[in-house]
Amino acid sequence: MLSDPNTLDDKALDLLFREARTQNKWQDRPVPDAKLEEIYNLLKMAPTSANSSPARFVFVRTPEGKAKLKPALSAGNMEKTMTAPVTAIVAHDVEFYEKLPFLFPHADARAWFAGSKAFAETSAFRNGTLQGAYLMLAARAVGLDVGAMSGFDNAKVDEAFFAGTTWKSNFLVNIGFGDPSGLFPRSPRLSFDEACRFE
Repeated sequence: MLSDPNTLDDKALDLLFREARTQNKWQDRPVPDAKLEEIYNLLKMAPTSANSSPARFVFVRTPEGKAKLKPALSAGNMEKTMTAPVTAIVAHDVEFYEKLPFLFPHADARAWFAGSKAFAETSAFRNGTLQGAYLMLAARAVGLDVGAMSGFDNAKVDEAFFAGTTWKSNFLVNIGFGDPSGLFPRSPRLSFDEACRFE
């Protein structure tokens, strides 16, 4: 039976989802900056509300950057983050709407958000989170492994990396080449019937 040419093959689906794992340990292999740019150039093409693209990313990969990040980490996330070749701080710009005249030029989308701080912050968080998930899939698509986490102090990260800006941290993603010895047995997932319904 011929496969549908408009769908990914099993190898690609395994790479992105079925065989992909959250990594806790890393091989001592660098991730080139060009690879991080490749990841961004993929994820930026995925959809956001009104093309708002509020996510902002800091790729922490130097000893100086890691030293800034370290005080914000929880004890359980310390070693895997300090040894990861790259840790992406997934953040969002709460004033993302200032870019909307460029990103969404066919309507005055800036006006939808500029007068409502709460609406802008909710939209920035929601769409920035979405873009963080795109980052994880893009990294896997280009042959890297990821380990996302929220065990850190957002206020400390914001002070260390975003003081005086309108950027706010959301979550962290370690990026590199995973060491399978650090994997736990795969945890169960909910069945379709447990998590979904038809109306």
